[in-house]
Amino acid sequence: MQRNILQYLIITLKGIAMGMADVVPGVSGGTIAFISGIYEEFVNSLNSINAEAFKLLFRFKIKDFWKHINGNFLLSLAIGIAISIVSLSKMIIYLLENEPVLLWAFFFGLIIASILFIGKQVTIWNTRVIVAIVLGAVVSYYITIAEPASSPESTVYVFFSGFIAIIAMILPGISGAFILLLMGSYPTIIGAISKLSEGITTANTELLIQSGSMLAVFAVGAVLGLLSFSRVLAWMFKNYHNTTLAVLTGFMIGSLNKVWPWKETLSTRVNSHGVEVPFLQKSIMPWNFDADAQILLVIVLAIVGFMVIFLLDKFSNKK
Repeated sequence: MQRNILQYLIITLKGIAMGMADVVPGVSGGTIAFISGIYEEFVNSLNSINAEAFKLLFRFKIKDFWKHINGNFLLSLAIGIAISIVSLSKMIIYLLENEPVLLWAFFFGLIIASILFIGKQVTIWNTRVIVAIVLGAVVSYYITIAEPASSPESTVYVFFSGFIAIIAMILPGISGAFILLLMGSYPTIIGAISKLSEGITTANTELLIQSGSMLAVFAVGAVLGLLSFSRVLAWMFKNYHNTTLAVLTGFMIGSLNKVWPWKETLSTRVNSHGVEVPFLQKSIMPWNFDADAQILLVIVLAIVGFMVIFLLDKFSNKK
């Protein structure tokens, strides 16, 4: 598809919106792509990165390769996503460290609305759909209470996180950040992005190497995950649409335990910077919280989070 510079700039702006969505657990970049009218082209462009594309690349037919994968479109979108992620990472890190209860409250509202957004897309309700929801919820819940088998900062775990989280990018309704949150890798990856940005602005070589190497491992996992599962996911939605949506709905229901605003720390770990951070936590009621529960603000921010998805859904229906 031939486009001019202005049209590619608009695609970059849409990429910025997708990046903003993917930074926030509960909002899907796929949802933004769907709302903005580029979802089908986005998925088709990803699916075009296949054996035929690599044959063109290995034969050094760079121009044909670039045209085959719709390279201008993907590059414009990727630039927008990268700009958004880098610019928002510092704010997220600050809120995680200083206002975790309020941040989790906002995420909680986002995911509640996302559950309704995905669930209402199930067109036929039967026993198989209900069982899929229950199984998804149970599996997801036990993942949230399980002790991580590996540190979220280990190379293998970072690679695996990228491999799994990228799958969510092409799914309307579930975000890559949400998957990272569920796996316990969200603060690690957001922190690496923030440090990379700081390293660039301050010309700090040590920060650039440290954060850049972690993000490179994450990126390799993400690319392999995307190439491996994009066609599988498309096949699942084509052949088992309702069941797939039901599993996703249950998965998000069970994950609410992960974003419950009030938590008690059961154990801690020392991260790569020598700072003691929570390792294993459990959800508790606000009246058992050992600090200011901020109940009123929690309710307000949860409603705000809910309304973000609600309004996006309404806008999508209009489109």
